[in-house]
Amino acid sequence: MESFNVVETLQPAERALFWVGALITASLALWLLYKIITGFRIWVLGNGDLLSPKLGKWAVVTGATDGIGKSYAEEYSGGFALFLCIKRFLCLLITESAYNVETKTIAVDYGQADIYPKIEKGLAGLEIGVLVNNVGISYSYPEFFLHIPDLENFITTMINVNITSVCQMTRLVLPRMEARAKGVILNISSASGMFPVPMLTIYSSTKAFVDFFSRGLQAEYKCKGIIIQSVLPFFVATKMTKIRKPTLDKPTPERYVAAELTTVGLQDQTNGYFPHAVMGWVTTVVAPIKLVLCLGLRMNKAQRGGYLRRRKLR
Repeated sequence: MESFNVVETLQPAERALFWVGALITASLALWLLYKIITGFRIWVLGNGDLLSPKLGKWAVVTGATDGIGKSYAEEYSGGFALFLCIKRFLCLLITESAYNVETKTIAVDYGQADIYPKIEKGLAGLEIGVLVNNVGISYSYPEFFLHIPDLENFITTMINVNITSVCQMTRLVLPRMEARAKGVILNISSASGMFPVPMLTIYSSTKAFVDFFSRGLQAEYKCKGIIIQSVLPFFVATKMTKIRKPTLDKPTPERYVAAELTTVGLQDQTNGYFPHAVMGWVTTVVAPIKLVLCLGLRMNKAQRGGYLRRRKLR
């Protein structure tokens, strides 16, 4: 009799636990289904013809002479006229005949802070639909902060190129987008901005700024019809990364940009390329941050040692 009473007493608790478990299971199933549908929408269907001259006649691409910036310029050359803002020492690599569209070029050095009146004058009167803030610099090799050669100038140049250029170019272009209630700004950050990267600390920090700046602005201006996207690629086979042979996880700039453009309007923050999205999920959600820092430090120490040994051999 006492045993029967115990069973009866536990039955309400069992029913409650059953419904809690059922609710959790259903929630997880719905969440997983949502993620699958969202992933299919982003990585398979894409955004259609979102990026087109309907946004504006001109696309502005900074750092457009090589790598990712050049690939963005080539992608837009099918429908946009191009205005290319490039660093002075690269200006001879771009000519108007490189694209079958009307092209304007301004040669500037983004390492300097006094270039923006010249750029503003060059932008005058242009209906700009897309701005790609791509120009950026990194370390020549991984190095401890206090051992970086010419540290004071290195800091100033890194900030001018990687941070100031993004803010100033946005300042010049965003008002005319706001006036027309349409436009797209793509700010090329880096996966290095998703977590600290020892021995590339300044670079990593500047890219974290670009990510936060982009997402903050998107929250401010999304209701005004403007898309501002933070793009955080992992390694791409470019001169800056010194990767010569593309692989699945280290694509060519062309392959990366073609994939990234399908995410515009679908993700405010994107790794741009499905294998990179998986890597981003692993490094920010699955792996503990201490492990990511430890592996990053070990990898960069090895790269630093190899670079210094090769330099001594010369």
